[in-house]
Amino acid sequence: MYKINRVLKTSILDDLGKEGSKINIIYWARQVWKTTLAKEIIKKLWYKTLEISWDDIRYQDILSSQNKDKIESLISGYDMIFIDEAQRIRNIGINLKIIYDNFPIKILVTWSSSFELANNIKESLTWRTFSYKLYPISFLELKQTNNNFELTNKYLENILIYWNYPDVLLETNLEEKRRKLIELSSSYLYKDILLLENIKYSDKLLKLLKLLAFQVWQEVSINELSNTLNLNNETVTRYIYLLEQSFVIFRLNWFSRNLRKEISKKDKIYFYDLWVRNVLIDSLNSLENRNDIWWLWENFLILERLKYNEYTWKYCSSYFWRVYSWAEIDYIEEYDEKLYTYEFKWWVKNPKIPKVFEENYPWSSFEVINRENYLDFII
Repeated sequence: MYKINRVLKTSILDDLGKEGSKINIIYWARQVWKTTLAKEIIKKLWYKTLEISWDDIRYQDILSSQNKDKIESLISGYDMIFIDEAQRIRNIGINLKIIYDNFPIKILVTWSSSFELANNIKESLTWRTFSYKLYPISFLELKQTNNNFELTNKYLENILIYWNYPDVLLETNLEEKRRKLIELSSSYLYKDILLLENIKYSDKLLKLLKLLAFQVWQEVSINELSNTLNLNNETVTRYIYLLEQSFVIFRLNWFSRNLRKEISKKDKIYFYDLWVRNVLIDSLNSLENRNDIWWLWENFLILERLKYNEYTWKYCSSYFWRVYSWAEIDYIEEYDEKLYTYEFKWWVKNPKIPKVFEENYPWSSFEVINRENYLDFII
């Protein structure tokens, strides 16, 4: 099978190879090959490892017991413990704390719920964890085995339409690719999100997703969404939060230093997976038969840049900017007391930085990202 070397592997190996390493948590939604990455790490380290799947009833009682003696009887003699889909085990956060604080053993887990990670793990395991987001396949990872020509001609259209879950990305048969997409979307959206506990109006959540899919390049108005869905603002805000925590969407905040003409208090919302967005609007057409390529392009570039920054440990704040006169900048990064601004163009064009922005933020740079130079931006 075609091998994709995940960028995170080196960082996790480095930590697990140290004395006093942290609890390493690999997390994201389903089907990004978290388990595959974990098993590659285990094989590379050569530690005597106890591998546990959450659905193996032999281990569930012990790993949820909060009993130090029971836990010791299970892990004694091992150098490392690996727990797959750890969030499904009751009280796992407290029990991981017991293991970490009392036994000289390496700990590696996979995790598929951002809710549980935030609410339980972070509370009980403060300062004891390294958490790694394992996104779907990135161009940074594809670059390791493909040259620039192959990245553009073999993968770009594929990813703009079908996105980059490993099983879908590596499938060469178009019909089989579509079938996997539909199966994954059914499991990913309808089972894991729409049936979440305390969601009273699952049909409204799906309608909200469709509205967001058509607004992927626009500022989102909570009031407008609320009126369209006949829901109150608090419910819409809550649903958007749930979709973020479920790894479906992410938001880009506005940039403003309180200039009178600057747009503020509205975010842009993008999709982590363009296949989700394309399935929602019933469009898996080829690029030449689409009228939304500019929006796909913007979503793609911002997401790949997000992956690049995370995987290369680049810490910066990200924004967009617009004034009421419609002058705008698609994407801004702020770090080292400087603004780095970018305009995204599908066609090769060379617009200039908006004059009002340049006058008010003279310490900023400006670059146009198009199909000729986009790889420099994301890899």
